[in-house]
Amino acid sequence: MEERKPAKILLREIADAAYQRAWDAKNAGEKVGWCASNFPVEIPAALDIPVVYPENQAAAIAAKGGGQRMCEHAEGLGYSNDLCAYARINMAFADLKTCEELDMPQPDFVLCCNNICNCMIKWYEALAKTLNIPMILVDIPYNTEYEVSEDRIRYIRKQFDEAIQKLCEITGKTFDPKKLEESMKVSNRTSRAWLKATDYCKYIPSPLNGYDLFNHMAVAVCARASVEAAEAFEQLAEEYAQSVKDGTSTYRGEQKYRIMFEGIACWPHLRHTYTALKDRGMNVVATVYADAFGFIFENMDEMMAAYTNVPNCMNIERAADMRIKIAKRTSIDGAVIHVNRSCKLWSGIMPEIERRLRTEVGVPTVTFDGDQADPRNFTPAQYDTRIQGFYEVMEENKKGGGR
Repeated sequence: MEERKPAKILLREIADAAYQRAWDAKNAGEKVGWCASNFPVEIPAALDIPVVYPENQAAAIAAKGGGQRMCEHAEGLGYSNDLCAYARINMAFADLKTCEELDMPQPDFVLCCNNICNCMIKWYEALAKTLNIPMILVDIPYNTEYEVSEDRIRYIRKQFDEAIQKLCEITGKTFDPKKLEESMKVSNRTSRAWLKATDYCKYIPSPLNGYDLFNHMAVAVCARASVEAAEAFEQLAEEYAQSVKDGTSTYRGEQKYRIMFEGIACWPHLRHTYTALKDRGMNVVATVYADAFGFIFENMDEMMAAYTNVPNCMNIERAADMRIKIAKRTSIDGAVIHVNRSCKLWSGIMPEIERRLRTEVGVPTVTFDGDQADPRNFTPAQYDTRIQGFYEVMEENKKGGGR
């Protein structure tokens, strides 16, 4: 019997296959789109339309060392240094048409959703204008209420119908409601498996190195509506369950402290941010960033609500409660908060999130300045100094019988 590949290998292959499928479709003369990470993937999946994700590509380019070069190219085109680095990298790629770190086919249309931020609208409008292609927007405005109201659900649902109609017109595809139901079912299965896998962080010791989640989550974005992704995440959860039984972990070394990493990963300096934690026995066991791509729903209305309840779209009370729930479930000893220059909306609520973690979870916190893709906004010495101070506080807490 052929030995089963580890889930991490399967997930890497699925991510690579998503790009290859888009290339194959493009070379065959089919329409290919660029898609925002929190756009309802169930729509293009139901129509069997290949899409690729500029945010995923930008993160990969940044992690491989190309972020500064691409950001500077975009700035040379007139885009401000204050803009999201993902947007700058993508606008540079749209101009250059190629990138040595990671290529993807040019788009015939773009799919935008502003439940991430309103920067997405201007970013994708600029793409549509520059490349002279259509843009489809699903407007999911910031929710000032704790729950998602019925009128908001109706508003979003109407846009789903219009997005499907426009995609059919652009691509020549025919919509089948049964295929949408199937893509919703598979997407939900994948999300449940992904969240089940991330939930194994609650065990002491954790069976996984928390930074693994930053790598695996790409599939939760780009292939959520595929059976292959669902099966791979189900296998990942099985592997973590076995690790709990065996007392093993993908984290190498003693897990002295369990921490929350708040915010988007600092992709250009991923190794440095990880090593500073690892050298002090800190393992990431909680992060909203990974769980953000687990969309759980049973029907169409619940799907509308799920796409509203993402980190940058929910009100601050619900956002804080989400972090507090995860922090308590995983028994964290402290929280490291990335003040991300690219993501103003996410970073803007961090002072209140930090306050509530300190007061309601009772753990120390530390912030560091950085960026999700532009390496110029991160200073290694500042990070190391703050992590060392953070470590010393947790050491003192431990000596004093605290957390």
